[in-house]
Amino acid sequence: NLIKNTSVHWQFVGLVLGFVGWIMTASISGVNDWRIWYVDNQTVITGGLAWVGVWRVCFNSHILDSAEICKSISLTDSFTPPEIAAAQVLCMVAVGVGVLAILVAGHVVRNAIFGVNNRHVRLTFVMAGSLFWLTAACSLVPVFWNMNSVLANLTIDFPPDFYLPSAPVKQEVGPGIGIGIVFTVTCDQLNVPLLNKYQLI
Repeated sequence: NLIKNTSVHWQFVGLVLGFVGWIMTASISGVNDWRIWYVDNQTVITGGLAWVGVWRVCFNSHILDSAEICKSISLTDSFTPPEIAAAQVLCMVAVGVGVLAILVAGHVVRNAIFGVNNRHVRLTFVMAGSLFWLTAACSLVPVFWNMNSVLANLTIDFPPDFYLPSAPVKQEVGPGIGIGIVFTVTCDQLNVPLLNKYQLI
């Protein structure tokens, strides 16, 4: 069988989009502004504004040791809410599955371009697309779960050394969640139909 070269171009675009999506997935999991908290007590927390991420909580302060104070959130901490614990696990799973998806997609795009092992190329493209879908699912579940927690104004029982109340005056969806949704949908999911567009003649 001969390969339609124009079809392989679509797969290459899908691979690039998947790679960009993977980079953003890995980056977004590390940002601090998934949730924005507003608190009453501004004695320690300057401006009464704190940023809650997947791995840490940060705020500015003029009376503590440094201008920006960050406290780590661990999976094993008793106060860690389920949506943040799930985000820590699923974001790491998404990064790992994304690496596998990129490796499989890169290998099969190379084979398609050079006409290697054509009989299994389409099946491998489908496998790569499925791995990208799994990556997207592992990214979107914690993003939407945390967004729902913000909209429901759910509390977090922070320990005293975090200087944060369990319930904020109000909280908002941070840019980390919005960017996570946009890049996951556009890069991780858009590339799947491109990867599956492969045809033989």
